[in-house]
Amino acid sequence: MALSRDSAELIGLQAVAWLATNDELLPVFLGATGASQEDFREALEDPVFQGAVLDFILMDDAWISGFCDAQALSYEPPRMARAMLPGGGEVNWT
Repeated sequence: MALSRDSAELIGLQAVAWLATNDELLPVFLGATGASQEDFREALEDPVFQGAVLDFILMDDAWISGFCDAQALSYEPPRMARAMLPGGGEVNWT
């Protein structure tokens, strides 16, 4: 299953909204990125920011499971969405 860019941005926006309502995880994200709450609000619809949020959520199985379960998504679409958003190409370490 391939995602369109629009679908990827929708999943990215859902990830941002989910993170914004997560009182335990939002401060961790803000601390890790150095973003302020105002920065967070201003960047909601920015695909680059959405990709950063997906990068963050994808770092921990519990976080991605929580997001996917809350959105009724299988566990694969967020990774696919991340790949479609700016900066999300597969990393090649060789």
